[in-house]
Amino acid sequence: MTERIGLIGLGIMGRGMAANLLRAGFTLRVWNRTRSRMEALIAQGAQPADSPADLAAHSDIIITCVSDTPDVEAVLLGEQGVIHGAQPGALVIDTSTISPQATRMIAERLAEHGIHMLDAPVSGGSEGAERGTLSIMVGGDAQQLERARPVLQAIGQTITHIGDHGAGQMAKLVNQILVVGNTLAMSEALLFAQAGGLDLERTLQAVSGGAAGSWMLSHRGPQILRRDWRPGFTIDLQQKDLRLVLEAADQLGTPVLATSLIFNLYRVLQQAGLGGEGNHALIKALERLSGISVGA
Repeated sequence: MTERIGLIGLGIMGRGMAANLLRAGFTLRVWNRTRSRMEALIAQGAQPADSPADLAAHSDIIITCVSDTPDVEAVLLGEQGVIHGAQPGALVIDTSTISPQATRMIAERLAEHGIHMLDAPVSGGSEGAERGTLSIMVGGDAQQLERARPVLQAIGQTITHIGDHGAGQMAKLVNQILVVGNTLAMSEALLFAQAGGLDLERTLQAVSGGAAGSWMLSHRGPQILRRDWRPGFTIDLQQKDLRLVLEAADQLGTPVLATSLIFNLYRVLQQAGLGGEGNHALIKALERLSGISVGA
């Protein structure tokens, strides 16, 4: 029997994932706090739910894709949460990026009701969500991952079992340290090229195919040159993830020097009202320090 899928959260990432599940032929029920975001998916064949509990009552596998730890706790454990509608044996797949410690607590609460859970945060930006090419880092039981694999293959290209509950979230924080480190390096390099009078398009072409190449450089470098700040991932969401990194690093006693610096540079941009721009707008903090504008 094909399992019925429910998806909670239709933001930048969730709506692309939902569309790919429909294209793959899954029976899909959706819920979003802002109901208007459900309308396009309902037109494509998704069924609307009145609450997370209602969605869970009609789903075998429930996917959550919301912003932060309190949001996941609310939709899963809250008054109208999944825990009050899901049947024993149901599987929750949380694709949000949240606290590893909270993930383990949520998995324990769900298990008390016979509900399985995988933490499966994703990476790849809005482009990956739209194309179904996300990288998915999974924590939880290996058998439940095999159960979930056909669903995950509809939204992602690289699916890696990292370990037990919380391990997927820890791997996502590793991912975010690398993302922002690459973003800072890209920003410094493009500012340097601008100051040196180089043709930025040719310079980007020259370095992207070599050892300096990265996903961020190839996808966000051209946006910077066009001064296109539309988000694949917003500064506000990036900051939420970096806050999780800094909290975990504090608990583990590990130094995260560059990540701390980048967190504070993003904070400057948030204070300037730029939190809704793409995370590649980090370069604007360096432009303010230098008085140089890239691509302008």
